[in-house]
Amino acid sequence: MDLGTIEALDREYIASTYGRYPVAFCGGKGATLKGVDGRSYIDFGAGIAVNLFGAGDESWRAAVDAQLDRIQHVSNYYYSEPTARLAELLCKKTGAKRAFFSNSGGEANECALKTARKYSYLKYGEGRSKIVSLKGSFHGRTLFTLTATGQDEFHKYFGPFVPDVAYAAPVMADVGRVADGATCAVIIECVQGEGGVNVLGREFVRALAEFCAARDILLICDEVQTGNGRTGKYFSYEHYGIAPDIVTTAKGLAGGLPIGATLFFDKTKDVLKPGDHGSTFGGNPVSCAAACNIVSRITDEQMLEVQAKGEYLRAKLRGFDGVKEVTGLGLMLGVLCGRPAKEVAAACLERGLLVLTAHDKVRLLPPLNITKLEMDEGLSVLKGVLK
Repeated sequence: MDLGTIEALDREYIASTYGRYPVAFCGGKGATLKGVDGRSYIDFGAGIAVNLFGAGDESWRAAVDAQLDRIQHVSNYYYSEPTARLAELLCKKTGAKRAFFSNSGGEANECALKTARKYSYLKYGEGRSKIVSLKGSFHGRTLFTLTATGQDEFHKYFGPFVPDVAYAAPVMADVGRVADGATCAVIIECVQGEGGVNVLGREFVRALAEFCAARDILLICDEVQTGNGRTGKYFSYEHYGIAPDIVTTAKGLAGGLPIGATLFFDKTKDVLKPGDHGSTFGGNPVSCAAACNIVSRITDEQMLEVQAKGEYLRAKLRGFDGVKEVTGLGLMLGVLCGRPAKEVAAACLERGLLVLTAHDKVRLLPPLNITKLEMDEGLSVLKGVLK
């Protein structure tokens, strides 16, 4: 099917919630994708940090095919080997005690926020339900996670919102002002992806962790975009040396299949009981088999490679015309240019490079296994566009 036919079907039958670029993909390998137009594109977006090992990854596909040969879905009324194996892998890798599986990052965060409120209710009773979120954050599209998103532009049209959610600037003075005795949890992204690839300060994050621990306020780390090796550590909070109470992840966890995970540590491991929460497709065995393959391949050695690739990209980008600032960690970078980010993204696409945007920055989230040749080819395109 050609691009024009696909576009026409999309316009007629799919809800108009996305501003799509004029390209459709039909295949690829690693960080090089093939469009239905026959062109090749270097992928600096990985499906918004989802295709962790790029397109056409043989090891990942073998794991998925093997599970499809067994069974594609089981109800959560029954046990599932891939689901149990994935929970074990995640807990042993992170120190978490239990996991809950869902379909997306938004659902993982929804579960985390519900768990925080139940934890506080069981221990302190009613009246301690406030969630504090940081300004510039993004936590999902459900009504609760949208409420917890600290950006006014996402709050149009959908009120009234979930009560007892407040926002603080990422400085301790403001957190101390907002997080009062009615607060049960603070939710943060150590690198605010949708908010502009903003890296939270180390001193602030460590002070926030101490503040929460002293008051029995749960600290939730949203690792939906930053997790699974994206920043050069398995989770970005590891850069800060803190110990959250709940961690959420999704996107790259299953390498291209839908999944979300909420990880519970010591304080929260036994909060949820039968009937408190659930998900029809959560823990789907095919997605979990894919995730087992991904998680088992994220090694300390590979994390060093991600850090080195990130530094390589950062060093090159700093020398480009019009680049004012490069933010981020590992292979999650934001590039502030002298031109509108969306304009740069459109021009890059025309020349065969896929990049993302985050407010006024060009956002780069390439597959973790991107090669130097692919990085150089993509950088050459971006350099030409900026020049």
